[in-house]
Amino acid sequence: MSPVFPMLTVLSMFYYICLRRRARTATRGEMMNSRRAIESNSRALPINVEVVQYAKEVLDFSSHYGSENSMSYTMWNLAGIPNVYPSSGDFTQTAVFRTYGTWWNQCPSAQLPFKRTPPNFYSQDYVELAFEEPVYPTAVHVLETYHPGAVIRILACSANPYSQNTPAEVRWEILWSEAPTKVNSPQARQFTPCIKQIDFPTNLIRLEVNSSLQDYYTELDAVVLHGVKERPVLSLKTLMIDMNDLDEDDDEEKSDCEMDSLNKQFSVAALREWTTNGYFDKLPYELIQLILSHLTVPDLCRLAQTCKLLYQHCCDPLQYIHLSLQPYWARINDTSLEYLLSRCTLVQWLNLSWTGNRGAISVSGFSRFLKVCGSELVRLELACGHFLNETCLEVIAEMCPNLQELNLSSCDKLPPQAFIHIAKVCSLKRLILYRTKVEQTALLSILNFCSELQHLSLGSCVMIEDYDLIASMMGAKCKKLRTLDLWRCKNITENGIAELASGCQLLEELDLGWCPTLQSSTGCFTNLAHKLPNLQKLFLTANRSVCDTDIEELAANCTHLRQLDILGTRMVSPASLRKLLESCKDLSLLDVSFCSQIDNRVVLELNASFPNVFIKKSFTQ
Repeated sequence: MSPVFPMLTVLSMFYYICLRRRARTATRGEMMNSRRAIESNSRALPINVEVVQYAKEVLDFSSHYGSENSMSYTMWNLAGIPNVYPSSGDFTQTAVFRTYGTWWNQCPSAQLPFKRTPPNFYSQDYVELAFEEPVYPTAVHVLETYHPGAVIRILACSANPYSQNTPAEVRWEILWSEAPTKVNSPQARQFTPCIKQIDFPTNLIRLEVNSSLQDYYTELDAVVLHGVKERPVLSLKTLMIDMNDLDEDDDEEKSDCEMDSLNKQFSVAALREWTTNGYFDKLPYELIQLILSHLTVPDLCRLAQTCKLLYQHCCDPLQYIHLSLQPYWARINDTSLEYLLSRCTLVQWLNLSWTGNRGAISVSGFSRFLKVCGSELVRLELACGHFLNETCLEVIAEMCPNLQELNLSSCDKLPPQAFIHIAKVCSLKRLILYRTKVEQTALLSILNFCSELQHLSLGSCVMIEDYDLIASMMGAKCKKLRTLDLWRCKNITENGIAELASGCQLLEELDLGWCPTLQSSTGCFTNLAHKLPNLQKLFLTANRSVCDTDIEELAANCTHLRQLDILGTRMVSPASLRKLLESCKDLSLLDVSFCSQIDNRVVLELNASFPNVFIKKSFTQ
């Protein structure tokens, strides 16, 4: 046989591999608008009828600006047709996340970041949306109505949230991703990134956001999913390839695959026999450990396969003192925890936020992990951990005697009776219960026994009946409290504020945003100014009664103030603001949005006089 035929076979296989690679990947989600993409409008043959649908339901989210008992500024506004678009401005009918900018990283309650966070993981918040019909996505439109640009990743899930059958495997695929970028205009836009094609139909879309570059809250109005019912067959015109592609790495595909083999890559059987470890034999053990401490967890997994020496280093529990699995939330399951078990016996900081949902982590798997690895834990992050139940909190209380920081933010499926077990963790210094169903009895017990508390978040905890009683207990028992979040607590009065200010005089941060029962006429805000001279952050958001007297008392007594939010007040004049800015030299954030006496001309004048202060004035059209 002529030798040309084997050569043709090799070339055919090579061309097939190229086609497969191009079909699977898209460089940062932009394959279809790349200079190498040809005639992207002919991407599918034969042509399917395209289905266009708005989100039917909001399934899950990490935070929102609004209340749990209303629709204003909540994630639930993302369901259905647009309420605001194409109008621009600040509207209550939109979906708004809790934070923006870098201000939350510059206040006393800010937490230290985890080491080994992958450089391409930027996500701070997320929202998951269900659609009526599963489709192969061809486009995703995000309708942004104010300060756009926070969406940095869009994912699709293989699980149908409306199916009665539990899937054997839940897959998440990144449709599009990019690093945070600043959009200069706050005006509304339709954001339509070029998405990657996937090999399964989906009716579950997840948006992840990073608002760190935003000058104000991003507001989202609706999400539109375009797709076809039948899997498209890529046309050859679409798949014409530049040979340079073969040398490019797709960051997102690598990120997707990093944790797939986590359960296998630590296997001793996979190691080859080596007679020498090269120059590594000459390096001190501690120096090798230091070098490896800069690697991410998946990189450690891969490196462990190279030789026995590096396997030993990569499995050393000292490499896992700080372990964040949040960046790999879509890939973490019981098996992952089982394989990490022997390496995490010394873990002190553990981040399992966003992990384990839809059955990926079981109660037994989590409990087994903590029973082996919980004795040294100091910090445990479990935000949005919907697999948690009362048994899990009981195990935490029993197995983590040294725990000082516990984050249960947005664990809104935990039953109220579960929180009573937290009272057994007497060494707690930080407790985040934002958007949980903690009840008054459990919280009083926690405050009574956890007297070392320094940071406490009770934002949007709607099941607490009497916040005055809670504030009184804080004043009596939590003398070391430095930061307190009471965002949207509905029933605290001047009596609770008086007890709090008298007993917790070390407070540096206090969030009383959207607390409608506080009235300036009772003297509650001037009392705060007199009793809490160390205040650095004070949010009085949407309290219409804040007046010049309150601002002048803050200027006279709280000279360390760095952040002040008085959005919505009608009683504050430009003159009192000027006194505040002159007195508080460290002030960096002043939100006067919707303050009727503070117009754009006043803001411009104050900005000119105090250029180091970010003075925010929002608007509605």
